[in-house]
Amino acid sequence: MMTVRNLAEQPPFTTKDGSTIRSILDRANAPVQNQSLAEAQLSANGQTDRHYHKLSEEIYFILEGRGVMEIDGESREIGPGEAVLIPPGAWHQIKALTAIRFLCCCAPAYAHEDTYFQ
Repeated sequence: MMTVRNLAEQPPFTTKDGSTIRSILDRANAPVQNQSLAEAQLSANGQTDRHYHKLSEEIYFILEGRGVMEIDGESREIGPGEAVLIPPGAWHQIKALTAIRFLCCCAPAYAHEDTYFQ
């Protein structure tokens, strides 16, 4: 059976790190086993809390806006069309220079209990 979800139909919620996301496909809304896909947004000058995931490898794909991505002390400005790899165990934070919208892919699937702070 084919599983299709429309982004506009997914309710937004705030993650443990402070970003607002809409889960596109994850364990809560589909028979997903090994990954998750969500859209995340931060308003201009917003930022996530610096954190890491013990299990999940993440990829952020920037759709709109500009921000500064920090991973384990290395920072770089990022923008539309760029993808960022966040390895498991890497401390990371994204700060929005303008309103920013990005896709967040996690494998295994995102879980609040796999988010750790300083």
